[in-house]
Amino acid sequence: MEFCDECGSMMKAEDELWVCGSCGHKEPKDPDANYVVTEDQEVSEVIESGDEENTALPTTEAHCPECDNDTARWYMQQIRAADESETRFFVCTECDHKWREDDN
Repeated sequence: MEFCDECGSMMKAEDELWVCGSCGHKEPKDPDANYVVTEDQEVSEVIESGDEENTALPTTEAHCPECDNDTARWYMQQIRAADESETRFFVCTECDHKWREDDN
């Protein structure tokens, strides 16, 4: 498992590079290292808006910056170092716009 030097998010393997899904930072893979990526790892990292999984997410009052709706589904995810708080993600129930809220 590799983590981004820029933002601390987990990197994903793409061909001969490690690519950060959060900030887009790229770095080459070590050609001498052995990597194992299972289908379960890839599927568990993806949260899509607009599919059946999001209907299982809890809802809360949150103002959508795109359509001014006041209800959103939410989830929390650890995207930084383990000693920092989780990031809250919101998905608008009307337009499926995604945004995040950090404890800064």
